[in-house]
Amino acid sequence: MMSDRLGALSLRSGQIIVVALLSVAIVFVLVQLKLVVIPLLIAIILAAAASPVIMFMRKRGLPAILATWITLVAAIAIFGGIVTLIVFAVRGQWDTLAASATKGIDKVQNFIENGPIPIDQAQLDSARNTVVDFLTSAQFGSGAVAGVSVAGELITGAVLMIVILFFFLKDGDKIWAFFLRPFSGHRLARGRRVGHTAVRTLGGYVRGTAVIAFVDASAIGIGLAILQVPLALPLAVIVFLFSFIPIVGATVAGALAALIALVASGPLTALIVIIIVIGVNQLEGNFLQPVVMAQSLKLHPLVILLALTAGTIVGGIVGAVLSVPIAAVTWAIIKVWNAPQAAAVLPATKRR
Repeated sequence: MMSDRLGALSLRSGQIIVVALLSVAIVFVLVQLKLVVIPLLIAIILAAAASPVIMFMRKRGLPAILATWITLVAAIAIFGGIVTLIVFAVRGQWDTLAASATKGIDKVQNFIENGPIPIDQAQLDSARNTVVDFLTSAQFGSGAVAGVSVAGELITGAVLMIVILFFFLKDGDKIWAFFLRPFSGHRLARGRRVGHTAVRTLGGYVRGTAVIAFVDASAIGIGLAILQVPLALPLAVIVFLFSFIPIVGATVAGALAALIALVASGPLTALIVIIIVIGVNQLEGNFLQPVVMAQSLKLHPLVILLALTAGTIVGGIVGAVLSVPIAAVTWAIIKVWNAPQAAAVLPATKRR
């Protein structure tokens, strides 16, 4: 009998299984279409972050197409300028870093040979030969070919992302209104509420994270420049980019900066770099983050960790970057799904 408690539980369990299977199927399809899905998600995030700029120019009387072109060209120019600065910085300091790295490797090898761990020269030669054999093997060659294929996919994805971003910046509101055409009444109101909440939360999260990342990168980059650590500018840019990965991003970037300082300038400089990184992270977590992200959605660290893990498994580094803002938007949408009065109050409160 389906009317008793066991029957109701069986029916509910069957529904949960069907939903789980559908979710797995959807994730599988999205992973197979990652060349389209990832540029689409990145374009949505960037469009939400740039929406205040577009709206400001449109309210000043600029046509949507002109406002879009100004925003897009300015973003590409800024990104291109940063890449150019990184290239010139790497070219100018690469010889110094290579020489320092050679000395550092010699010191490490000398420590291993004469240190407390009993490792003889034969073992070192065996490890070196293993590395050389791998680099000259067919497996490494196939990996290099795969790397060329990945580079082609990255270029294709970047071009596709720019095209999608252009249309989202120009016609984002019209595109969402098109998807809401089949709905009316409270369903239409819910759709508008969801759209507004998603753009507001996602844009606020990305802009707040960008501000925090810029402050972290500036402070650490200035510290590296004062200590005369090679590649200070590229390392600062890496700190900025890795700051978009919560919890682990800043730690990885700081470890990389300390490693460069250790190889190039010695253990004392590396220790000072570690102290600077820890101090900046403490300043960010205790003071900067609560102020900058006060208007954005806050997630529990456990939720962030689970989202990072799932995103990394599904999409690698890109998945780790996208997972947290997607989780933030999902939770914001759930909170306003059946709360029209809350969504109506939020914009008015923000304008005051």
